[in-house]
Amino acid sequence: MDFKDLMPFYKKQPSISYKYKFTVFTPVYNCEKSIKKVHESLLNQTFKDFEWLVINDASTDKSHEVITKIIESSPLNIHYVNNIENKHKMSCFIQSIDLAKGEFLLPFDGDDECYTNALETFNSEYEDIPEELKSKVAAVTVQCVDQYGNRVGELFPEDPFYCNTFEAWITKQISGEKWGFTKTDVLRSITINPNMLNYGFIPESIIWNTVARNGFLTKCVNKALRIYHVGVEGSIMNTPMTARSAFGSVLNGLAEYNWFFKKYFFKSPMFFLKSLYVTLRSSTYLDYPLKVYLKSIDSFIVKLLVIVFWPFRSFMK
Repeated sequence: MDFKDLMPFYKKQPSISYKYKFTVFTPVYNCEKSIKKVHESLLNQTFKDFEWLVINDASTDKSHEVITKIIESSPLNIHYVNNIENKHKMSCFIQSIDLAKGEFLLPFDGDDECYTNALETFNSEYEDIPEELKSKVAAVTVQCVDQYGNRVGELFPEDPFYCNTFEAWITKQISGEKWGFTKTDVLRSITINPNMLNYGFIPESIIWNTVARNGFLTKCVNKALRIYHVGVEGSIMNTPMTARSAFGSVLNGLAEYNWFFKKYFFKSPMFFLKSLYVTLRSSTYLDYPLKVYLKSIDSFIVKLLVIVFWPFRSFMK
């Protein structure tokens, strides 16, 4: 085992022509009670140049029947995929990249809503990017509110705020739920070892970090466009099985060290110390010996830290 072999990397692929401006991608897991609201949000959009890509991740409720019923009468351009085997959200996201026919890929969960001008605003925010920056900007991100109208997360320090998302995350402490699209061409250029998805849940942050480490910027604006429903049970995101998420947590932590430690450690040492703690704690759920981790780490300093703290892993809660 070498964790480095499973880390994504960027290799630019030729640009292709797209049928739509947006692919709105909805991963579904047991959303029979909420998927109609997602459809209504998209049905009411003022900007119509989009497809709705729905991937049902082997739901055990009546999501398939509800979605099929929606498709029968909906005027939207709907591409529906019904996975027989549960793959989890990250696998569905990777699946969506291959299927997307839109220039911009916009994830939109199966239990959320958005304002009627969401796609129109996203499009105008991208069009307003200065021409000299457009090739460097891979994404546009906005704010969210919960179902009670309260903002979820911190405002961006500027509006608009052009940033490397990893650097902004660790130095500006920008927290909370956000929403945004990414250029499909950029996502198509991320090479993913399919074996990465065979070890449990993988966090999507490893994809966004791959985008950031390759020099792309994100345009962040303080407009709230998505209604993020908090406290919803049965969501595709609500899977707190630590043992199944341990491998993904370790892989993501090691990638952060290999990709960003040298450049950013002195800007935010606490972030990397916390990341090391989470990585070592997660490693207790795996059966790999210390030498496997050391082989996967580039930095001598990080290797030394892992060796020092390795005997204390069992005390990390």
